[in-house]
Amino acid sequence: MSTISLVTGGSRGLGRNTVLSIARKGGDVIFTYHSREAEAQAVVAEVERLGRKAVALQLDAGRSSTFSAFAERLKEVLRLTWERDSFDHLVNNAGHGDVAPLAQMSEAAFDKLVDVHFKGVFFLTQKLLPLLADGGRIVNLSSGLTRVSAEGWSAYASVKGAVEVLTVYMAKELGHRRIAVNTVAPGAIETDFFGGAVRDTPEFNQFFAGMTALGRVGVADDIGPMIASLLSEDNRWVNAQRIEVSGGQGI
Repeated sequence: MSTISLVTGGSRGLGRNTVLSIARKGGDVIFTYHSREAEAQAVVAEVERLGRKAVALQLDAGRSSTFSAFAERLKEVLRLTWERDSFDHLVNNAGHGDVAPLAQMSEAAFDKLVDVHFKGVFFLTQKLLPLLADGGRIVNLSSGLTRVSAEGWSAYASVKGAVEVLTVYMAKELGHRRIAVNTVAPGAIETDFFGGAVRDTPEFNQFFAGMTALGRVGVADDIGPMIASLLSEDNRWVNAQRIEVSGGQGI
């Protein structure tokens, strides 16, 4: 029986690459998108060309009041598409960037970072636990910026640091169900994240490349396959870990 993975924010960037990497390893995928349905359906088509099943569901990861209804939709999709009442893997990937020095960060922007990256991860996982199979996996996405600092990223890095602590507690509390929980912390990656800043702004690109032992910033193909591998049985004994995937950033 194929595994079923749920990836939040799976229509673009690292999420899209993760969805496709899971499919290439033989898994089926449910993924969420925020607003761009056409992009999401294009990813569904790519997964189907790989011979796997995929379903795209709309979700605003910053609106915890919608999570109960989302869990009900997910339950229905599992029943209708797979004739199952559970899924195997949860990848909490959805997110956005907001950069400002400490003195200039607005409370509204700060609250949005907390709502999406921390509160959203906490309460979406809570709502989905009854549907997550025993022996499953959870991967929470963090950032290399929790270990090395860059001016303007204090709020973003702080909420990601909270996710890293949450991961350890999830692993402890879900251990009796044999659910392994880990954090993956990418370094700077060339995607459309934060308006494509690392990809499209030479100064950003060069700054982060200069911090990295391998002399370049990452690309999505450096991250998605790693996450897909972490979900496999090959890594069943990896638990409660922060795994940085940055090419040696800041060493």
